[in-house]
Amino acid sequence: MSKNFKDLSEPEILALAISNEETDGRIYADFAARLRDNYPATAEVFKEMEAEEDTHRRRLIDEFRRRFGEHIPLIRREDVKGFITRKPVWLIRSLGIETVRRHAESMEVETQHFYERAAARVGDASTRKLLGDLAEAERHHVEVADELEKEHLTPEATTQEDRANRRLFVLQIVQPGLSGLMDGSVSTLAPVFAAAFATRSSHAALLVGLAASLGAGISMGFAEALSDDGSLTGRGKPVLRGIVCGLMTTAGGIGHALPFLIPNFRVATGLAVLVVAIELLVISWIRNRYMDTPFLRAAFQVIVGGVCVFIVGILIGSS
Repeated sequence: MSKNFKDLSEPEILALAISNEETDGRIYADFAARLRDNYPATAEVFKEMEAEEDTHRRRLIDEFRRRFGEHIPLIRREDVKGFITRKPVWLIRSLGIETVRRHAESMEVETQHFYERAAARVGDASTRKLLGDLAEAERHHVEVADELEKEHLTPEATTQEDRANRRLFVLQIVQPGLSGLMDGSVSTLAPVFAAAFATRSSHAALLVGLAASLGAGISMGFAEALSDDGSLTGRGKPVLRGIVCGLMTTAGGIGHALPFLIPNFRVATGLAVLVVAIELLVISWIRNRYMDTPFLRAAFQVIVGGVCVFIVGILIGSS
């Protein structure tokens, strides 16, 4: 059973504070370990913040031993109703380095509020002063973090980390997304337009387009997720890559299938052709933006392939 914070005794409040500092220190250590390879300067900042938390923990333990003896009761944050909660580190890491930094700031604010509430609950002057000092320290941690960032995140280090961040974004999001978008946009052209010209029916073309898009999305999603686990290539979590690839494949195919919601076959076909042209230009822009491929070369490669598939679909449907 969880207890309300107002029902905690002074030994339990100090024990909770010790547990909280231990947990936060380990979170900062996890951040540092996980960021070290790609963001060494930011990892050093979190390493020093871990040391700060360890200092707080030792001060709290000394105070507990002075007042209550050697045995510190086991009380964790989940044992107290409405107490601070922390997201799993693996989840924070997957959301990017800026999210990690914002999460660290929120941790300091939450801990500051805890110490302020705790100080108001204790009667011993020395303990109350310690908790008040720790609340003030947490309040200034954002400034300390800024100073550490200025020390470790030099312009050169920041540039290197920005490059690493872009490289990871390209590997984990852009590449699987682009692969899916190209497959969905190009490979579904033939069946959609073959069905359209064979039946002269918008409804038939729509059904084929939806089936082809969803089928290709599922297939590409599983293929990407099972291609590798990302441990050697640095391509990130396979499930995330599979979801991105599958969704973009489906979106690429559905884009030129949805115009066939229009009952008029000629109007629907003309609009579908326009959507195809836009899709191919978007793919060319993404390749230029993130793959450093010259736009004209990217457009030529993508458009030639798309036009070939488009013609095949029309010829088969008209035969």
